[in-house]
Amino acid sequence: MTADITLKQCADGVRDRLSAHYPPGEAQALTRIVVEELLHYEPVDVVLHKDSIISPFMQEKIDKVVERLLNDEPVQYIFGKARFCGLEIKVTPDVLIPRPETQELVDCIVKEWGDRSDLSVLDVCTGSGCIAVALARGLKWADVTAIDISEAALGVARDNVTQLKVNVTLRQGDALAMESPAEPLWDIIVSNPPYIAENEKRDMEQNVLRYEPHLALFVPDNDPLRFYKAIGRYAAASLRAGGELYFEINPLYRDTLVTMLEGEGLVDVESWADAEGRQRFVKAKSPRDDG
Repeated sequence: MTADITLKQCADGVRDRLSAHYPPGEAQALTRIVVEELLHYEPVDVVLHKDSIISPFMQEKIDKVVERLLNDEPVQYIFGKARFCGLEIKVTPDVLIPRPETQELVDCIVKEWGDRSDLSVLDVCTGSGCIAVALARGLKWADVTAIDISEAALGVARDNVTQLKVNVTLRQGDALAMESPAEPLWDIIVSNPPYIAENEKRDMEQNVLRYEPHLALFVPDNDPLRFYKAIGRYAAASLRAGGELYFEINPLYRDTLVTMLEGEGLVDVESWADAEGRQRFVKAKSPRDDG
C-alpha cells in the first residue's frame, strides 16, 4: 500500500528522479509542469501547501508520467499541448512540437506586416497549424490558408483552428506538387518544411527520433532542398507584387538555398540568425514590381 506523502515530498521526489536523466534545469522545469498539470499547483502553491497530502491515486498518475519522461517521451505529447506565440497549441505524435525558433519566424512576419490588413497568407507544411493560427491572430484581418499532406496532421490543425477561433482554411496538399495559379494569389508564403538530412540522425536527441513524426523532419541526403525547390518555384509564380516568401531552414544549406531561390527568379533573398546565432531563416521577395 502506498504511504501518504506530502506535496513537498512528492515534488522533491519527482525532481530527484528526473535529475538522474535530465540536466538540473530541465528536471526542475519538467517537475514544475508535472505538478501544475496533475496537481494544479503553481510553484508558489507548493510552498504554501507543502504539507498537503497527495492521494495514492494521484501518486500513481504522477509515477506513470515520470516513467514516460524517463523514457524520453516529450512532455508536450504526454499532456497534449505546447505553448507557441502566447497560445496553447494542441499537439500529438502526428505533428512536430513547435520550436522557439519557429516563433521567431512568426514574430518577424508580424513585425514586418503588422501595419497591413486583409493580407492573403499561405502556410505550407502546416503540421499542427501553429504558424497559421499565430499569423491569423497576429495579422489584421488576414485570410490564411494552410496545407499539409498528412490528414492526421490536418486533424490536429483543425482542432487548433476551432479552439482558437481563427480565420484559417485547411487543405490537404502535397508541397512537392503544387500547381502554379493562373494569377498571383498570396502576399505572404511561409513554410517550415522537412529539412533535416538523414545523415544528421546520429546527432539528434532520442526524444525527437523516437517520438516526433519522421515525415515532417527528414529529407534524403541526396536532395535536402527538395521542399525548398518546390515551394520556391511555386512562390515565384504565385506571390503578388511586393509579396514575400519566408522559410525556416537548415543552416547547413543556407548558401545553396539562397542561390537556388535567386535562380527561381525571386529577388532580395536574405538570411538571418535565430536567437542562438544560427542562420535559421531566409526570406525572398516576389519578382513582380509593386510600383
